[in-house]
Amino acid sequence: MAGNEHEVNRSARSGQFVKESTAERDPRHTTTEQVGGESSTDDTDREIHRSASTGRFVTETTTELHASTTETQHR
Repeated sequence: MAGNEHEVNRSARSGQFVKESTAERDPRHTTTEQVGGESSTDDTDREIHRSASTGRFVTETTTELHASTTETQHR
């Protein structure tokens, strides 16, 4: 799947995809992620948590304490 990689922007508040202009206007409440490409079949039911302000991975506890500025995704 090489060549299928691209960036997507997501709102931490709603979890919905947003335009790049929205992410630029409100970087604290959006994340930009690299998607596509090759993936392992072992990762199919994994949850990941990200901070909307930094885009970094955070723990589940951090997500529970700061629900308005983090997001959980299923991979």
